[in-house]
Amino acid sequence: MTPFRAALNRLAALDVSGVARSYGLDELPERLNRAQLPALLVLPGEDRPLFGAAGEGFRAAAFSGGPKTVVYRPTHLLLVAPTLAGRGARAHLPRLAELIDAYFSALSDASMLDGALLEPASVQIEPGTFDYGGVAYHGCAFRHTWVIEC
Repeated sequence: MTPFRAALNRLAALDVSGVARSYGLDELPERLNRAQLPALLVLPGEDRPLFGAAGEGFRAAAFSGGPKTVVYRPTHLLLVAPTLAGRGARAHLPRLAELIDAYFSALSDASMLDGALLEPASVQIEPGTFDYGGVAYHGCAFRHTWVIEC
C-alpha cells in the first residue's frame, strides 16, 4: 500500500464522536440516506483551484540530501443533513459546531495519523453547503495539508 493510501485509510478510521459512519475510498457510497448521517467521507483531493491564496503556488516538496517528501491536500467531508426547502443552515448550526469540536478532539489524539505523516496534519475548516450524489448537504469540509515521505 502506498504511503498516501495508508494515510487516507487511517483518516477514514478516525473515531469521531457523533458521526454515524465514516467512509474510506473503497466504500464511498453513490448516495447517502438519512440513517447514514452525519457522515465523514475521505476524498483524495479538493475541488478548489490549484493555487489558492497568493503565495501558495511554490512550496518545497523535497530537500536536497534530506527525506523526499510530498505535500498532499485531501479533504475529509462532513455531511450533517440535506438542505431542505424552508429549513436553512441555522437549524443545523448547533449540531455542526458540536461535530467540528468532536472532529478536532479525535484528530488531536492522532494528528500524525499513527505515523503516516511526517508532521502533524494542518487543517482548514470550511463550513457550508456541499453537493454529494446530486444532493446538497449542510456540513463542513476539513481541508488537510499533509507532508508524507515518499
